[in-house]
Amino acid sequence: MAEDQAYGITTPTNIQEDVGIMKNMGMDSYRFSISWSRLLPNGKLSGGVNMEGIKYYNNLIDELLRSGLTPFVTLFHWDIPQALVDEYGGLLSPRIVDHFKDYADLCFMHFGDRVKHWLTLNEPFTADQNGAIGLAVVTHWFEPASKAKKDIDAANRALDFMFGWFMDPITTGDYPRSMRTYVGSRLPQFTKEQSDSLNGSYDFIGINYYSARYASNPLENSSDPESYINDPHVNATTEVNGKPIGPRAASDWLYIYPKGIHDLMIYTKEKYNDPAIYITENGVDEFTNSSLSLEQALNDTIRVNYYRDHLCHLQAAIQSGAKVKGYFAWSILDNFEWAEGYRSRFGLNYVDYDGALTRYPKRSANWFKTFLKKSQRNMKNIQVSADDNDEDIKLVYQI
Repeated sequence: MAEDQAYGITTPTNIQEDVGIMKNMGMDSYRFSISWSRLLPNGKLSGGVNMEGIKYYNNLIDELLRSGLTPFVTLFHWDIPQALVDEYGGLLSPRIVDHFKDYADLCFMHFGDRVKHWLTLNEPFTADQNGAIGLAVVTHWFEPASKAKKDIDAANRALDFMFGWFMDPITTGDYPRSMRTYVGSRLPQFTKEQSDSLNGSYDFIGINYYSARYASNPLENSSDPESYINDPHVNATTEVNGKPIGPRAASDWLYIYPKGIHDLMIYTKEKYNDPAIYITENGVDEFTNSSLSLEQALNDTIRVNYYRDHLCHLQAAIQSGAKVKGYFAWSILDNFEWAEGYRSRFGLNYVDYDGALTRYPKRSANWFKTFLKKSQRNMKNIQVSADDNDEDIKLVYQI
C-alpha cells in the first residue's frame, strides 16, 4: 500500500463502518483532526474552498452524532499546506497566524454548530457556539536518574522544556523560568498584550502520554552547541546502570512506563492550577509482521497489558484529585504513523493493508469493550485492576 495521506485509513466510503466499530466497542467520543489542505488546498481563503472536503467532515460529524459519539476536533496535526511553506516557510513566519485564523474560522463556521470540543490555539466563536477550547501537548514523564538534587532539578528542567514550553504561557503568560535562564535572549519575549491574551486561554488541557525517560544533570564542562536538544542541560536516557525504564515497544522512542501517567497527572494538577484534563493520546505499537497469521496478529497481549496498567495508574490519579474528564486511546485503527508509516501498528483494530483495508478486532479491542461496559464510560468509575485479563472474552463482532 502506498504511503500517502490522501485519506489515510478512513475514507469517504467507510465512515459508517468505522463509526460502527467505535459504537460497538461502547465508546462515546472520537477525536480526529481536520486537514487544513483538504479544506484550503492553497492554504488561504483567497485560493478557494474545497467543498468536497467540507462535505467529508460534515458526513463524519453527522455519522458520529447519529451514533451517540461526541466529536473532539484537532485543527492542526502537523500538516501545513505546502503552498504556505513554499511562499514564506510556513510556521517559520508570523504571516501564518492570519491564515490559520481564517482556516479556523472556516471550520467553526461549517462545523461549530455540532462540534463543541476543539483542540487549537485560537478562540473565535467559543462563546457564541458554547464550545470549549484546549491544547493537546505531548510529553514524556521524566524520572530523576538518582536521588541527588542535581538530577531532580534536571528532571524538572526536562519537563519545563517539553511540557512547560506550552503549559506555562497559557497558565502564567510566560515561558518557564528555566527556559528563560538557559535559552536567554534566543527565547522571544511576549508583549504585555500577548502575555495577557495567553494567560488562561484554555478551557481544558489535552495531554498525549506514551513513554518516560530518566533525567540526569550533564557534566559541567559540556560544550555542546546551542539547540533545543542541548539547551535544557539534561541527559535524557532510557536506562540507568543497564536497567531500562521499561520494555521497548516497536517505535524506538516508546518505552512502557505506566506509572508516568499517574505522576504526570498529579504534576499537572499541582503546577498548573488544577485544570480539566483529557488524555488525548495514549497507546503502544507493534511492528507490522507479514509472517504472522491473522490470528497471531490479533493476539496483542502487549497492548492489553499497556492499557490495563496505564488505566490503573490513571484511576489512582483521579482518586487523588486529578480532574481527568476523558481518555482517548491511540488508536482505534492501525494507521499511517508519521515516523514509521505503515510499518508499526497502534490500533485496537487490525487493518489489512494488503487487501481492501478490512478491519478485524484485536484482543485489545475486546478487552476495551468489556472495560468500557464495566466502567459505564465514566472517568470517575474506572473499573480496572492489575489482575484484570481477557481470557474469557470472545470475538464479539466481525468486520
